[in-house]
Amino acid sequence: MNIAVLPGDGIGPEVVEQALKAVKAVCEKKGHKLNYDFGLVGACAIDKTGDPYPAETHELCMKSDAVLFGALGDPKYDNDPNAKVRPEQGLLKMRKSLGLFANLRPVLTFPNMLHKSPLKSELVDGVDFMCIRELTGGLYFGRPQGRSEDGNVAYDTCVYSREEVERIVRLAFDFAMMRRKHLTLVDKANVLCSSRLWRQVTKEIEKEYPEVTTDYMFVDNAAMRIIQWPKSFDVLVTENLFGDILTDEASVITGSLGMSPSASIGLHTSLFEPIHGSYPQAAGKNIANPIATVLSAAMMFEYAFKLKEEGQMIRDAVTASMAAGVVTEDIANGAKAYSTSEVGDWIAGYIKNN
Repeated sequence: MNIAVLPGDGIGPEVVEQALKAVKAVCEKKGHKLNYDFGLVGACAIDKTGDPYPAETHELCMKSDAVLFGALGDPKYDNDPNAKVRPEQGLLKMRKSLGLFANLRPVLTFPNMLHKSPLKSELVDGVDFMCIRELTGGLYFGRPQGRSEDGNVAYDTCVYSREEVERIVRLAFDFAMMRRKHLTLVDKANVLCSSRLWRQVTKEIEKEYPEVTTDYMFVDNAAMRIIQWPKSFDVLVTENLFGDILTDEASVITGSLGMSPSASIGLHTSLFEPIHGSYPQAAGKNIANPIATVLSAAMMFEYAFKLKEEGQMIRDAVTASMAAGVVTEDIANGAKAYSTSEVGDWIAGYIKNN
């Protein structure tokens, strides 16, 4: 297996290092040959090349079987209104170049983390659903886009083609078949033409999956239902902007952004990353929670390499680390807090010894 490793900015290099420890431990134990190489993306890439997603990085990703990505972003670009190139442009360019059209975010709760959730334990205990967000269309990529000459009017255009909608909806139905056979399409079809296309295409494809119960829900209702009754969802699929917002909302159910992994499925190489940002305030302090990145590596084994047992080995090690209280300060709940590297070492050690 060949992996492109893109640590990125902020805490990215620290958490990716821990995920690699787990990957190496699994490969050593199961006898897999592992090859990996590092690439630049984000602010560090701008600093060295002037490009947030250099051609060399793209070439590395294209020749790899999977991409393990950390985070990107730097305050010096956030606080500079005149910056012509920004780290986030690298992420959009990477998604488009690799054809990363579907972002998968599992929403799970851990028994010993229920007290950290902002929702009542009885609402979140047993939550297990998958958010599937379209990544390469919609407002973020639609044209025309811009501002008037006087700067007083701004406009964005939401554009979707049938092909874009079909490929992600079929993917969502396939995931529903592998899970509890329940799919929810989230749109705003009462207002938006683009949403009406989504609903039309989904109703057509729905006929091909008679075993799946299919719901249609407006985005405002879905936002409420995620809080009121999160256990009612199995697979949730939606367009880019709605997905961006709803997946962040859903992620807090677990009690910590540091616990949430994700995968971006592509036409070429798929990418695996934590959902959190670069958290520059913690960079270099060895305090960041690496579990989301470690769990992203588990998803990499499962989805990129079709190695479910290897992914489960990582999940079991993460569960064991939490049960043993080997966690970083954000979820230590007043008990002893371990460093980023200590958590990574413990997880890798558990994989080797169990």
